[in-house]
Amino acid sequence: MKHPISVLIADEQYLVRVGLRHLLSAHPEIQILGEARDEEELFDMLPELKPQVVLLDYKQPGYFDEGTIGRLRREFPMVNIMVISADNEKSSIFQVLEFGVNSFLTKTCEEEEIIDAVAAAAKNEKFFCTRILDYVLERTFSRNEEESCAPTPLSPREVEIVRLVAKGLIAKEIASELHLSTHTVYTHRKNIMRKLKINSSPELVLYALQNGILA
Repeated sequence: MKHPISVLIADEQYLVRVGLRHLLSAHPEIQILGEARDEEELFDMLPELKPQVVLLDYKQPGYFDEGTIGRLRREFPMVNIMVISADNEKSSIFQVLEFGVNSFLTKTCEEEEIIDAVAAAAKNEKFFCTRILDYVLERTFSRNEEESCAPTPLSPREVEIVRLVAKGLIAKEIASELHLSTHTVYTHRKNIMRKLKINSSPELVLYALQNGILA
């Protein structure tokens, strides 16, 4: 039997902590180790609890901030970081992304996305909700236009999904093959289409053939 994913919740707001604990505790594959109300409490708890994932809102002045993410990366590099925040400022979002967080969601995301993001973070994979992904792609394409005309590379997970789509598998079959939810497969597929600036499955198959992904 697989060990549950151990999670430490770090959020100043009591109702948010209670809500996240209630939501995550309903899933037996996730174990809540504790809750931290501020940065000091978080770093006091980390050495003893050693969570796989810290679920954090950094946009809480006086409690957590962007520096909290940087300190986590320096002092506990083996801990995976998942952000759920209402932050709308692109500059601070980009700063946090550059620290190397695993998952980044807004506080408008649904339960399935939250659970998928926890699972991705635990495996040291990336999972961004649509709004955050839009920011990432906007910045990526902007940099590409300035620096070169090279296409945006796909992540290893996205390459897997392109390969399976090109082989004719439907979303449900891909989800079963990769041990993901169907919703996650649809999200990845949408993100792939946006990255590659293509609009149909035949174009995706052609891309796979031209880039040796179908081999």
